[in-house]
Amino acid sequence: MGFRTYQTLSDVVIAFDLQLVTTSADFPATDMVAPALFKQEMTLTLDNLPFAVSEAALCDNIIYPILREVWKQFSNTFMVWSHQPIALNEELSGIPDYLFTRQSPRGSTVLDVPYVAVIEAKRDDFTMGWAQCGLEMYTIQQLNNDPRPVYGVVTNGRLWEFGMLENRTITQYVEGYSIREIDKVFGAITHLLATCKRIYNL
Repeated sequence: MGFRTYQTLSDVVIAFDLQLVTTSADFPATDMVAPALFKQEMTLTLDNLPFAVSEAALCDNIIYPILREVWKQFSNTFMVWSHQPIALNEELSGIPDYLFTRQSPRGSTVLDVPYVAVIEAKRDDFTMGWAQCGLEMYTIQQLNNDPRPVYGVVTNGRLWEFGMLENRTITQYVEGYSIREIDKVFGAITHLLATCKRIYNL
């Protein structure tokens, strides 16, 4: 078994005795404006590149550029990892698309706890995406050995949805942000990382 075993987020909740709360409230977003040049580049990508043909294309052209741009504000605190395996046991193991972790004092190539957020790329299947993301958030919580919040994001590039696991409750924000509202996407990821920096005392 592994991260792709469960078909829905409800399956994960039942399997690991969690609670699921869904809310139509907006995921909190810091009031900010993405850099103008970055907006121009992203518009060029959205309008002209076939980013939706595969999850790899989605990651390379949309997701990683956004994560990296937001990460610049937090580069002394966090590291963003691409396709880095994590494992607790045979069932709770796999390769998230992206992870945010603490910047390790041992060096930039050392994966260090706490893991604070996981990002999953899905071309068109948000149901499976949330099943995988929920399982990854739970795995991260166990690896951290800490009940404090772990955040999850599922995106197909055009829509960005957010969630959080705290203690044994997953909160899923069912209303996402459109990539055409790039300031909102930036603001939501910024809020996520700023909150993790505060609550983990980093």
